Amino acid sequence: MSHLQQSFTVRFAYNVFFTEKLFTITNPILADFFRQQANETRKKVLFAIDSGVVDTHPNLLADIKAYFDQYADLVELVPDLIIIPGGEVAKNDPKWVELLVDAVDRYGIDRHSYVIGLGGGSILDMVGYAAAISHRGIRHIRIPTTVLSQNDSGIGVKNSVNYRGKKNFLGTFVPPVAVFNDSEFLTTLDDRDWRAGIAEAIKVALIKDATFFEWIEANAAALAARDMETMAYLIHRCAEMHLQHIAGGDPFEIGSSRPLDFGHWSAHKLEQLTNFELRHGEAVAIGIALDSLYSQKIGWLSDADTTRVLATLRTLGFTLYQPMLDADHSEGVLKGLSEFREHLGGRLTIMLLQGIGKGVEVHEIDNDLVRQSIATLKEQEPSVQLA
Repeated sequence: MSHLQQSFTVRFAYNVFFTEKLFTITNPILADFFRQQANETRKKVLFAIDSGVVDTHPNLLADIKAYFDQYADLVELVPDLIIIPGGEVAKNDPKWVELLVDAVDRYGIDRHSYVIGLGGGSILDMVGYAAAISHRGIRHIRIPTTVLSQNDSGIGVKNSVNYRGKKNFLGTFVPPVAVFNDSEFLTTLDDRDWRAGIAEAIKVALIKDATFFEWIEANAAALAARDMETMAYLIHRCAEMHLQHIAGGDPFEIGSSRPLDFGHWSAHKLEQLTNFELRHGEAVAIGIALDSLYSQKIGWLSDADTTRVLATLRTLGFTLYQPMLDADHSEGVLKGLSEFREHLGGRLTIMLLQGIGKGVEVHEIDNDLVRQSIATLKEQEPSVQLA
């Protein structure tokens, strides 16, 4: 009998840049990034852009072309700027992945070139996935354009598409080589997208940082009123905490624990049950409310703190009850528990609260208490409007 064993470590490093008007000729931050890359020859750049961002920024395509014309000595811009519908449709229809893989092939995008995804979290997920499976991995850059993608999903290491009716069923763990957060893109978000991303900040504050939650609580009215300076702090702090978690934990989720998915087991299922009419962040807000109430019902979260969590979410403008929470059939919200366990692998692991800023993992959930928590949300918020 004999056997061979091998182990090795791969180090990943990337920067998250914060800027404004990224594609203004006088803003050198993107050009400086390419200049600092150890490229022996000039490399190519392929853009995939969220159609919603193009609609709200009519000069964007011309600005991108002008910017890369100015720095043509550094990188070669592929002339075909690929426009992809924003939102979950980009992850639901495999034709968009095929479109990008075809562009990689046609334009000779090699493993030392770059695929840049510009848009909301769904676009970034899909573009990162297409880059990861092409040539076994092409470098990808993210330019997030929503609150949620700038403070959470866009700065992480996950890439995915939906498949067989399941969210993020196909995916990879591949970090971007860089992330560029441009605050200018936030100014044209509709109120739902502005608000939706704040849910992820509340999530990370509730499980990790009571002081940050207190800040959100105190500034909820300013955030709801779209104060840019307040939002800039929220995004920066949330992004900082997200990156710290990635560096110090289990970034590729080899184990069963996913603490940053507090409030997500029901959120993922709600998105599917509403045919993705709910924004991800809106569903997460409901999931946070549900799991906070559950934590209260098992005696972990005080009545006062539970009220603070729900009040903060409502001040921000979130609706905390959705009729599909009561879907009483085999595809209902509670099925999200088994799907969440399946997606994680191993045993069911759910994050709950023992206090604000203190998340604790459990491995069993009482379905009756979940139903009671849903009933409480329904009682408190019987009138439901998505917009």
